[in-house]
Amino acid sequence: MLGLEIALLVLYGLCLTFILGFSLTQLQLTRLAQRAYRQPLAPEPLPPTEWPRVTVQLPIYNEVYVVERVIDAAAALDYPADKLHIQVLDDSTDETLALAAARVAYHRAQGLRIEHVQRPDRQGFKAGALRHGLELTDGEFITIFDADFVPNPDFLRRSIPHFHNPKVGVVQTRWGHLNEEYSLLTELQAFGLNAHFYVEQVGRTYGGHFINFNGTGGTWRRTCIVDAGGWHTDTLTEDLDLSYRAQLRGWQFLYLPRVVAPAELPAAMDALKSQQFRWTKGAAETARKHLGRVLTSSVRASTKVHAMFHLLNSTVFMAILLMALLSVPLVFVRVRIPEFRPVFQMASIFLLGFLPLTYYYFMAWRLSNAKKAWWKFVPLFLLFLAVSMGLSLHNSRAVMLGLLGRQSAFVRTPKLGLVRRQGTWQGRRYRTGALDWLTALEGLLTLYFLFGLGAGLYFRDLGLLPFHLLLTIGFGLVFYYSLRHNRQPA
Repeated sequence: MLGLEIALLVLYGLCLTFILGFSLTQLQLTRLAQRAYRQPLAPEPLPPTEWPRVTVQLPIYNEVYVVERVIDAAAALDYPADKLHIQVLDDSTDETLALAAARVAYHRAQGLRIEHVQRPDRQGFKAGALRHGLELTDGEFITIFDADFVPNPDFLRRSIPHFHNPKVGVVQTRWGHLNEEYSLLTELQAFGLNAHFYVEQVGRTYGGHFINFNGTGGTWRRTCIVDAGGWHTDTLTEDLDLSYRAQLRGWQFLYLPRVVAPAELPAAMDALKSQQFRWTKGAAETARKHLGRVLTSSVRASTKVHAMFHLLNSTVFMAILLMALLSVPLVFVRVRIPEFRPVFQMASIFLLGFLPLTYYYFMAWRLSNAKKAWWKFVPLFLLFLAVSMGLSLHNSRAVMLGLLGRQSAFVRTPKLGLVRRQGTWQGRRYRTGALDWLTALEGLLTLYFLFGLGAGLYFRDLGLLPFHLLLTIGFGLVFYYSLRHNRQPA
């Protein structure tokens, strides 16, 4: 038994060590971002003497609620009409096809060069659609917007001039949120995404480290796509995959936090889970594909470290889940073997690894909520941590499938045309699947961590109490939202 208990402690310590390493890299990115924000604002580059040809690609699949909105927004872009080409890459199988065709016909009648592109099948999913569209256009630059985006009219005029350096292959902009205040779920998503766009991307850019094209709200130089090998279909995150291939080829990426591309956040738990599954599994697939190449490349050692944690960031969910599962029996180990108390005290030092993450998210929150009192950050951050922990089972499965190389379909995140607090997810037609065994396990884990919470109180050993409280709340909320959003009539 003693050997088993030592093994539990070792595994628990390894999880804490990995989280500490990830947390320290985020702290370094936070410090780099701070330096970047202290710099005087650089003037916007002068517009080119002749605007280049730009193709705007809109990959669509069964988006009846938002397809007209995104087509109209693309058509409203302020750019020379003779240099603009819009492709509606429509793989839809429902009445989205008719809605898109009608809007395309309308804007074509106004003199816009816009095409409704349909493929015989959905092979390669989004990456396949982008690759197919690239073969049908002469654009020098390729701008991509997912169906849930509503770009501002000046998007191209503010971003295209940044390609004056021929080594720049991608210009990525910051995502805005059309419906951040819609619900607690959307508010927590915005909280997490803001950390990536206000801090992480800024820090990586300022430090000269690899960043990623975020799949939408950005522009590629066509020659960069071709030179890097084009869009591949062997991962669920074709954007991250191509980003790393391009940067390993020496292309530079720019991030523009001052240019915002507003988008809609998923408002239902099953839609959020499908998005999380695609992002976490795709990141693991990309790590499996490129991590070895990165570590053996000629880039700086610091860039290799940041790239390693960047590619492996989804595995944090596996560390959190394993640590969570081990934490309940460790309550009894602490009571049964008092001699292990010094070990637990040493382990508590590693828990300080969460402090850099707190600082990382606090900086992002202040940048995106400058007018709010600082103390309002605390409950939102704790709820964000809890729900992130609650999603660890779902996301760990996705990561494991990705690391093992198991193929799965590209399940897009359906959007409903929600803006601010307007609209509803009830009665929606698009669903990403019914309740499954993972949802049942999330409910059981809620009870499991509640038991751990009770055990700690019973033995008056409160060291793991905050952790178990967050886990109970997090898994409970994920389970509750999964049931609630699934019960609404379709």
